[in-house]
Amino acid sequence: MSKRPWPFILGGLLVALLLAGVVSNYASPHPDGLDSSLLKGCTVNAEDEITGGSCPAQQAKEHELGDSPLADYGIRGVTNGFLSTGLSGVIGVLLTFALGGGVFWLARRRGNGPDSGLPAATGSDPAALGEAQGTSRAGSAG
Repeated sequence: MSKRPWPFILGGLLVALLLAGVVSNYASPHPDGLDSSLLKGCTVNAEDEITGGSCPAQQAKEHELGDSPLADYGIRGVTNGFLSTGLSGVIGVLLTFALGGGVFWLARRRGNGPDSGLPAATGSDPAALGEAQGTSRAGSAG
């Protein structure tokens, strides 16, 4: 395995940004499985408003974060739908990458270092590694 994962990480980030920024605009506009199942029993018009019948979707309430800047797969204030959806996807990917990268960076720094409480073996001497782990060659042969 390569000691330099940056080309792989940056390539993955580029693909994710491309998918979120461009390809997400071509996703199906029809309701997903959950929305469809909640609408069973109701009649719906072209604007997806319930016009009659009885279904669980009639008890739906507005989400607490429904007026947030990135609600409904878009950016509030951006009138171009293609641009709004693409930018919200790109922002989501970048926030997720930053959060995940930060968590992995913290986990890596807390790993097998001097502050972790684990002894750090140096060099490639198997005896030194065994002593650092609490075993010796004599104890492991058998």
